[in-house]
Amino acid sequence: MTVSILEQRRIEAAFAKGIFEEMTATLGEEQATSILSSAIIKLAQKTGATMAAEAPEPSIAHFAELMERWKLDDALRIEVLRQDETHFDFNVTRCRYAESYREMGLGKLGAVLSCNRDGAFCEGYDPKLKLERTQTIMSGATHCNFRYTREA
Repeated sequence: MTVSILEQRRIEAAFAKGIFEEMTATLGEEQATSILSSAIIKLAQKTGATMAAEAPEPSIAHFAELMERWKLDDALRIEVLRQDETHFDFNVTRCRYAESYREMGLGKLGAVLSCNRDGAFCEGYDPKLKLERTQTIMSGATHCNFRYTREA
C-alpha cells in the first residue's frame, strides 16, 4: 500500500512533535527549531535528487509532473499561471498540509515541517532551478505564490 505524501507528512509530524518537545526541554525552542529545520532541509534535498534521477534529464516539465504526487488526496489545490521550459508559476489556493499541522497543534512548526522543504527540494532536484515565494497559507496568506525559474 502506498501512502500519500499528505499522510506521510502527518506521520512524520507526529513523530517530529515528540522529538521537538524533548529537544526544546533540553536545548530551548530556538536551538530545537534550528536543528529540526536543518534536518528537514537535508532530507528535502536528498528527496529532490532522488526524484531527479527518475527523469532522463531534470526539466520544468518533469518537475511539474512530480507536483501531482503532492496533490494526491486533494492535499493541494493549485492554479497554474505559467509553465514553459524555464518557468513554472502557480498559486496554491488550498493547502491541507497547513490544515493538518494546525489540527495537530503544530501550526507554529508547519513552515519548518513543510514550507522550508520546497526550496531545498528544488536545489536537490536541479541546482539550476530556483524558487521565489513571498507568501504562504501556513503564514496566514490567502494563497502561496510559487515561482520556479530554471536558469539556462
